[in-house]
Amino acid sequence: MRIKICGITQPQQSLAITQLGATALGFICVPSSPRYVSIEQINLATSHIPDHIDKIGVFANSTIFEITKVVSSSSLTGVQLHGDETPLFCEELRQVLPNIELIKAFRVRSWEQLETTLNYTSGVDTFLLDAYHPQQLGGTGKTLDWQVLQSFRPALPWFLAGGLTPDNVLTALTQIHPDGIDLSSGVERSPGDKDLDKVALLFSRLNQL
Repeated sequence: MRIKICGITQPQQSLAITQLGATALGFICVPSSPRYVSIEQINLATSHIPDHIDKIGVFANSTIFEITKVVSSSSLTGVQLHGDETPLFCEELRQVLPNIELIKAFRVRSWEQLETTLNYTSGVDTFLLDAYHPQQLGGTGKTLDWQVLQSFRPALPWFLAGGLTPDNVLTALTQIHPDGIDLSSGVERSPGDKDLDKVALLFSRLNQL
């Protein structure tokens, strides 16, 4: 299972988090976010990260030009679209970045909204399901209704996000079976400052599966 720790801002924490077991790191490329990092910060944080670790840039309603500028100037291996990007936008971005993993995030409010994921299967590689918040795009600490997701069987692999913590992750994974999990605020002291003890506890709990 893929384990992504998102909202990395401190370079010294990125290596420690991968050594604890993370398979992917997420970097927020949304300027309004308290976890925003520049291209320089991304490169500094990934300079000593092994090649097999996925390095995902998170964007929201950015232009294709803005996304490709960051990707071409950094070591990102994936792009996560966390805004209102259309299926057509995803397909156009795929043409420009054919070798980059494209992840489309959905802030889920209802089962009907989950059905819209079908429209994106040809344009992206991976889905991510996050909790809905009217003002915030992610890192809210709110959980999804996991029971709603029990019958979710998308055509693409998917991450579960939204309020996951070391204390509730096993409960979530006994109810549903995503291909990966994504944590941000659930392993933090404050936005962008990861608590390595919580990260270690997360992997200790996951080893019980």
